[in-house]
Amino acid sequence: MKIKEAVFICSNTDYKRCPRGDKPEYAFIGRSNVGKSSLINMLVGNKKLAKISSKPGKTQLINHFLIDNLWYLVDLPGYGWAKVSKTERVKWEKMVRDYLLRRENLQCVFVLIDTRIDPQAIDINFINWLGEKGIPLVLVFTKIDKVKTNKVQQSVSKFKKQLLTYWEEMPEYFLSSAVNKAGQNEILGFIANINDNYTTN
Repeated sequence: MKIKEAVFICSNTDYKRCPRGDKPEYAFIGRSNVGKSSLINMLVGNKKLAKISSKPGKTQLINHFLIDNLWYLVDLPGYGWAKVSKTERVKWEKMVRDYLLRRENLQCVFVLIDTRIDPQAIDINFINWLGEKGIPLVLVFTKIDKVKTNKVQQSVSKFKKQLLTYWEEMPEYFLSSAVNKAGQNEILGFIANINDNYTTN
């Protein structure tokens, strides 16, 4: 799949105000500072589409982008150590949870994992929650350009070992780098395959 056009549609705090659910939709989420905005911009070939910040917690809304007038890419707020109040964090969590549970045209959640660090409980817990709720997901290991090649697989193996204490098998995953575009074709190909089989209710 080659993306020709990516257009920002809207930002919301309520899934009920999201665009009409007549197209397949894919959400991207991860711990704060995992490289989510950079990955999204790499996938669509537009460095300025999703706002990038060195400060964690920049994304605070459900952001919808329409891709080639065929499908929606959704940038969700990160979870983790963003410096926000507990009240604000609870509000974010409810907003994201409601969206994930109730957005009927959501096809898959891409959960981003930082390849540079050891498995984090917050990631494992979130993935387990998605699994318990029956929400389709795949993993994306980010920033592989910042890690030696042999360390990438070590990182994936460590994560897999942690996850398999809860799961029967490892969810499908991709390796990515916003710098050298690793994973771009694989992730977009995965989305294209789902789109080809998508039917509206």
